[in-house]
Amino acid sequence: MMVTQVYAQEAAAPAEEHVEDAAHGATDTHADPTADTHATTEAHGGEHDSGVFPPFDPATFPSQLLWLAITFGALYVLMSKVALPRIGNILENRKSIVDADLAAADASRQKTDAAIAAYETALADARSKAQGIANETREKIQSDLASKRSAVETDLTAKVTEAETRIAATKRDALTHVDEIATETAQTVVGQIIGDVSADSVRAAVAKASKE
Repeated sequence: MMVTQVYAQEAAAPAEEHVEDAAHGATDTHADPTADTHATTEAHGGEHDSGVFPPFDPATFPSQLLWLAITFGALYVLMSKVALPRIGNILENRKSIVDADLAAADASRQKTDAAIAAYETALADARSKAQGIANETREKIQSDLASKRSAVETDLTAKVTEAETRIAATKRDALTHVDEIATETAQTVVGQIIGDVSADSVRAAVAKASKE
């Protein structure tokens, strides 16, 4: 828009001159078909002869500043009313999603910690129960062994006492038979040497000999 206005202002004077030349030299135009082409070329040549690029021309600064302000205002309104709210909504939605994910992750972590704590508690209880069962079993085994050992010792003591009693009786019987055997043997030997001897005298002699 600004460049078009500048070009229109700069081209206004050459265009008027071209119209006047065309009015005065109408007969010459009919005589020279290339007159319009030369006139147009001269008009554009006049623009180049000014030597100032339109956007850098101080005469166009006010219009450029006006359009800059208008463009900036339109861009600001567009950004503040359309783009920024959409970006804010997108960021808010993403923040909500991230917060929800973080909350879910924290809840999962808490559940995991609770499960680990429950597992450790159950494991400790199981170890305690196992230790108690082991102690109870050991005490029961020791009690059974003690009772069995006591029973065995009592039985052995009774058997030993009975054996000693039998041995003592057997010894007494054996001693009694020894006296009788000795008496019979002595009576036989003495009878063969000196003749018949009474059993009472032989028994008395054997008893006397055993006492000595």
